[in-house]
Amino acid sequence: MTAQHDKARLLHALHAPDRPVLVLANVWDAAGARIVAAAGAPAVATTSAGVAWGLGAADGGGLPRALALELIARVAASVDLPVTADIETGFGASPDDVAVTVRGVLAAGAVGVNIEDADTEGRGPLRPVAEQAERLRAAREAADAAGVPLFLNARVDTYLRQVGDPADRLRATLDRAAAYVAAGADGVFVPHVRDLPTVSALARELTVPLNVSGVPGSPPVPDLAAAGAARVSLGAAVAEAAYAVVRRAADEAYGPGTYTSLEDALPYTELNALLS
Repeated sequence: MTAQHDKARLLHALHAPDRPVLVLANVWDAAGARIVAAAGAPAVATTSAGVAWGLGAADGGGLPRALALELIARVAASVDLPVTADIETGFGASPDDVAVTVRGVLAAGAVGVNIEDADTEGRGPLRPVAEQAERLRAAREAADAAGVPLFLNARVDTYLRQVGDPADRLRATLDRAAAYVAAGADGVFVPHVRDLPTVSALARELTVPLNVSGVPGSPPVPDLAAAGAARVSLGAAVAEAAYAVVRRAADEAYGPGTYTSLEDALPYTELNALLS
């Protein structure tokens, strides 16, 4: 087996019920990947928002595929850990486009992807279920053809985008998830679910590992794990917090002319050593 194949198998194993919950502090560059790895992470994940912002584009379709793949390759080359890449909706309008993206992700060295079901074409908050299932099926087939057991994480944005009647949202989420699993998804990501009873209901009915968000307002990781979550992703929240430091430092420097926002910075020598 190749090293990439082994990393893919490890990423699958990290979602097993007998393992501790997989916590992913999502990064957007090689330095972030090294920091997360040094903290003891068993795997590294990118955040599409952080990647797009760092490369000068808006999240949600503003970043060209080629730039995203180049960044994923840099992250994957920087750590000896499984890397899973957030690839937005797949970087393209058609299932064939998604397959091209997945082949590029594998060539970049990553072994997992998140693909969201948000509709970036303006027809509604989410893509039709059958259409999204075809995109996921294309991703699965591309990975299978490449001989890499890619961990395909299907993101369901019903809660993130507050789609439909709240009373029906759980059922709608599970129906979408079932269709995505049938299309080849290995896991389901339902971001912004914050109450433990809903996490438990999702985990109980899903046939694949459940991924939820770890953001301000979410229950602590141990509580999410006890409720049945197999994976907790910090997502764009890490990048948002980092850029908040930039704004505070700028406001302070151009205002009172002081530097207290920088007091908790990582030392230059430590950061430089991580990249040596």
